Amino acid sequence: QVQLVESGGGSVQPGGSLRLSCAASGSIFSINTMGWYRQAPGKQRELVARISSGGSTGYADSVKGRFTISISRTNAKNTVYLQMNNLKPEDTAVYYCNAVGTLFSWGQGTQVTVSS
Repeated sequence: QVQLVESGGGSVQPGGSLRLSCAASGSIFSINTMGWYRQAPGKQRELVARISSGGSTGYADSVKGRFTISISRTNAKNTVYLQMNNLKPEDTAVYYCNAVGTLFSWGQGTQVTVSS
């Protein structure tokens, strides 16, 4: 059973930066495309960034040029990161990581709040 644990959220002013982390149990990244999703109040969950097992990345238009997804793989630990720069109020949401396609169970997410 794969478990995903997100962290790194917080409250920042517009223009600020945050780095989210997702720690995953099990060696999943060699076979899965992983992504960061977000869900804002009253909206559907959306995929904002993805990274393939080969390292290819893709981004939603709303975050392109501001967010960067990356993966760290070790024998003991697998972590996917989301570096978020130049944050905007519309980035406020709960952020989750998960596979793209066949999903694992969702983690608890991490709250990101951008306001002045």
